[in-house]
Amino acid sequence: MAVRAIRGATQVDADDRQEILDATRELVSAVIERNELDTADLISILFTSTPDLVSEFPALAARELGLGDVPLMCATEIGVPHALPRVLRLMAHVETDRPRSEVAHVYLRGAVALRRDIAQ
Repeated sequence: MAVRAIRGATQVDADDRQEILDATRELVSAVIERNELDTADLISILFTSTPDLVSEFPALAARELGLGDVPLMCATEIGVPHALPRVLRLMAHVETDRPRSEVAHVYLRGAVALRRDIAQ
């Protein structure tokens, strides 16, 4: 087994607690599904959000999905003036047999614009 990092991002319409939770659940679920992971494969997940999202911690959504035993951390992205607004990002560290070239990075909603080169 190798340790791989999987990137993902999504965008919400507003700084709304429920929107943040729903979008984070969607993103985490898509990363797990598209990479054919079991929750036991997850080592840790780092969540970040743009400075305009303060209504809830994205990690709460992951805990609600049953990932309470996975180390989770939240941080704020740097406030770059021309950055895409209202974006939630994650970097999941996982154990997998997939080669790096087959890791499915997941970009949803408006965040597809961030990485058109690797968005699934």
